[in-house]
Amino acid sequence: MRLTMRERHGVVNATAKRYQHSTKKARGQILDEFTKLTRYGRRYAAWLLTNWRRRRVLTIGGVRTVYTFGLKKARKGRIVPKRPRTYGADLQRLLIQLWALSGGLCGKRLAPFIRQTLPVLQRFEEISLKAEQRTKLLAISPATIDRLLVAERKKYRIKGRPTTRPGSLLKHQIPIRTFADWDDAKPGFVEIDLVAHDGGFPASEVIHSLTLTDVATGWTEARALKTKARRWVLEALADITAQLPFTLLGITSDNGGEFINEELLAYCKEHHLTFTRTRPYRKNDNCFVEQKNYTMVRYAVGYARLTTEDHLNCLKKLYPTFGLFTNYFLPSVKLRKKTRTGSKVTKSYDTPQTPLQRMLLHRIISPTAKARLHHQYRLLNPAQLRREITQDQNRLSSLCDSTHIQKTRRKTKYLDSIYQ
Repeated sequence: MRLTMRERHGVVNATAKRYQHSTKKARGQILDEFTKLTRYGRRYAAWLLTNWRRRRVLTIGGVRTVYTFGLKKARKGRIVPKRPRTYGADLQRLLIQLWALSGGLCGKRLAPFIRQTLPVLQRFEEISLKAEQRTKLLAISPATIDRLLVAERKKYRIKGRPTTRPGSLLKHQIPIRTFADWDDAKPGFVEIDLVAHDGGFPASEVIHSLTLTDVATGWTEARALKTKARRWVLEALADITAQLPFTLLGITSDNGGEFINEELLAYCKEHHLTFTRTRPYRKNDNCFVEQKNYTMVRYAVGYARLTTEDHLNCLKKLYPTFGLFTNYFLPSVKLRKKTRTGSKVTKSYDTPQTPLQRMLLHRIISPTAKARLHHQYRLLNPAQLRREITQDQNRLSSLCDSTHIQKTRRKTKYLDSIYQ
């Protein structure tokens, strides 16, 4: 027998109060009886019984209005004016520009990036702000940043294939180190890794990128290699070592044959470097450099197949500029501790800082080196660096004509019109 609408309202009115004051188990039994009698869908029935005779605030036509459900005629309460937006369209536009300049940082990293970079951009006259806009941008929270940028964020996850092949020689001469063994109290101990630009078709005769990351400060450098041959690895490592603002003390690599060989072992002995390797098939042992393979290489270059001399020259021009922008202006966080309570893991991170800031805080870095770093920082214009990076990326994209590069660079599509 099907109930009329008036009869259904009577059943709802008689059941709602009992449902709202019952336990979870009892509500399930009441819901079974109610849906069987009224033939309502279970989800709608639960919503109806929960909200019956309760006041709810709805936004209709841009006006917040108070309604009471369950009456013969919904009673319209007082009209509450909509709260004005603290961050309007003009602030959102500026925020998108700064987000694009940073390369698409998350809110927790973008907030310190804005506070550090905004005065620099104004000093170089790259951005024009009113006093009120400047105050709001410097005070904006990470949560608000993420909320305002929801519509602009487009994530493209393209996974490449690993090309590491085990190097069986000399393994007994190179000790194993895990991620928990690092003493990151001072700069100089680094992790290195290779990234293959094979376009998803594994091959050794393609261009590779060598990534080097300092464990203590996060200082990262990348260099382009013609192939993964040992001679190019040593040449790139020597070039990076000459440019580092600290003394190289130790190297850790994976078990690939491009690293586990007599040439690199002899190089480390000659320069008095500690040479260790990770456990096979344990990528997390090399976690500090593995996480930089995306931000320094994949995000900047993409996943296209690179083989020609023009590709190599373009990468050699791109990486030094991208390294300056990353090390001097992009904040990053470091894991301080990890606590496990049963199955729940709680992670605690430090305050976001740039590699430059971490470098200046270390006592091991000499005052002369710190003064040189600070002088270099004063000369750098982040907007100009981003323009040069975008120009090199566009040139590489035109050489490759690859949708992979276009996808990984979609986040910075605003830069051509904003900073040129």
